[in-house]
Amino acid sequence: MDASTLAPGTAASWQQYQRMRARLAALMSRELTQQTGLSESDFEVLCALAESSATSVRAMELRCGLEWEKSRLSHQLRRMQQRGLVDRAGCDDDGRASMVQITAVGRDVLGRAREVNDALVQRYVVETLGASRLDALGEIAGLVLAALDDETGPTHH
Repeated sequence: MDASTLAPGTAASWQQYQRMRARLAALMSRELTQQTGLSESDFEVLCALAESSATSVRAMELRCGLEWEKSRLSHQLRRMQQRGLVDRAGCDDDGRASMVQITAVGRDVLGRAREVNDALVQRYVVETLGASRLDALGEIAGLVLAALDDETGPTHH
């Protein structure tokens, strides 16, 4: 197997970041599911719907905002609708489009899920990093996201 072409310090930092990201994501996903019954994908969809200024959102707008494939969102929404977390209906303006909205059950479980999520972020990120490192993390994430946007342009699925 070929060795990395990255400088040793760079490779080590990247590996540390990858391990941290994977472990933190796994922990948060596991705790979210155990404490609320929501998957990470459920949580993402419910957050996007709850943060929308409209009561219902076009599925295509939701898909683009989440940067998901059409089939992934379709399957996810079907499962969430079966569990009473979201409702789907046809669009009055466009018969081919569908509208999605969060239900009262979805809002209730999302409230609990946000509490779990926020407590985990507080414990493992905020308390570990402190204010100045947290600001630096936000700046770093912004720089990487801007570079990705420059390379690929805004994502429009």
